[in-house]
Amino acid sequence: MSAAGKEAEIPLCVSCEHALLKTNILHEAIFLLVKRNLLNVFFLPIWFLRGRSELIRQVSEKIKVDWRAAPVHAGVVERVRAAHGDNRQVFLLTSMPQTWAQELCAEFDCSKAIVVDENALETGAGDARSPLTNLFSARGFDYIGDGRRDLPICRSARRVMIVGSNRTTITRAKMNSSVEGVIPGDRAGLFTFIKMIRVHQWIKNCLILVPLLAAHRLTSLHSIGMAAVAFMAFSFCASSVYVLNDLLDVESDRQHVRKRHRPIAAGQIGVNQALITGLLLFVIAAWMALRVSALFALTVGIYFVMTSAYSLRLKRQVIVDVMLLAALYTIRVVAGAVATTVVPSFWLLAFSMFLFLSLAVVKRYSEMLVTLSQEKQYASGRGYSVEDLPVLLSLGVSAGIAAIVVLALYINDPATNKLYPSTIWLWPVPPLMLYWVSRVWMKAHRGELHDDPVVFAMRDWQSLVTVVLGGLCFTAAAI
Repeated sequence: MSAAGKEAEIPLCVSCEHALLKTNILHEAIFLLVKRNLLNVFFLPIWFLRGRSELIRQVSEKIKVDWRAAPVHAGVVERVRAAHGDNRQVFLLTSMPQTWAQELCAEFDCSKAIVVDENALETGAGDARSPLTNLFSARGFDYIGDGRRDLPICRSARRVMIVGSNRTTITRAKMNSSVEGVIPGDRAGLFTFIKMIRVHQWIKNCLILVPLLAAHRLTSLHSIGMAAVAFMAFSFCASSVYVLNDLLDVESDRQHVRKRHRPIAAGQIGVNQALITGLLLFVIAAWMALRVSALFALTVGIYFVMTSAYSLRLKRQVIVDVMLLAALYTIRVVAGAVATTVVPSFWLLAFSMFLFLSLAVVKRYSEMLVTLSQEKQYASGRGYSVEDLPVLLSLGVSAGIAAIVVLALYINDPATNKLYPSTIWLWPVPPLMLYWVSRVWMKAHRGELHDDPVVFAMRDWQSLVTVVLGGLCFTAAAI
């Protein structure tokens, strides 16, 4: 028999959890189960107490996994395809439920799924290799794994491909087995975690400073200090919610042209790591909020509940979702007032609600344009269809104009003279706002706007110039 013929007789075995997939599908499925019905939170411990197998069975029966969207290591997929080209059999070694294992085999055209015990697979116990040695004998198969949690299997294989970038693990694997090569893995660094918690979104929390600015109390060091602590507390709380939102939305994010690159959706950060990070951020946020005041901590708690409700259910409710988003922006202004003991004016709250409603709608409008470009009727995880685009356009533009009208009425209010002796300098602000709101919506209508208007404003030089000019007008009016 030729060398090529002998090579074709050697099967390729691939570790599903430790090589092919970049994420823990079971953990993700648990979050999807909770998202579908919050009451499942109470059933999960009951299933777990009955045994891990019962938990896996219940989750796998209730959750349908989209294997085409699941993040995989491209290098492993290439070698699986190369094995198919050489007419070699490919087997998946997994601890998944039989249903999931068969679906994954069908997706990658594998011969069979070899289901083993999770504990044996994770700890690298000796019995984890028995299914392979019994089927193919020692040195009778090639193997792709991570070389750390499945070292006994690597020792039994003829040739091994290691997935990962840990030098210690690679060195140890080479000492105990015949390592043919290394497939680079995604190792989450500091920048990946920063991307996950969306530090760039912290700029929204500058709204906490608005009541202090509006009350002209920038000379109070105590108030500035409280506002700074409040800013950080809100930022950590917001980041914890972003992590929770990404865990709950991982399925729909993978179907989005941009959101699929988020660290959790892309499999760069595991579910366990993300969950620990989110809990740690929330604990820090709670501690810092209590340092400001009990009332401010209550405000942060209300914000957390509102954002959690949005992530779990309300983001799929038409109109309710954008109104809640506007309220989440406005509550930052309220939180700033609470932290600095400033009573916010009616004008400020009304202006905030209308402006942020316009920004919330433009975010949804941009998402629906992406959906339209993908020739889909509905956006994943949203309650809107592409037919709603004209209504969203009208609602968003109207809300933006209403905010400008409120601003003009505020300038015309006689009470405004008490804070701004030269109100004539304030009148250029409404035209500036009208220009900016109109430009944002024009960009959105042309499909040129990022689906997050905050990111757009940070990167757009005309938006920054508008902010500077508006600030100069308020400064001149106050002198």
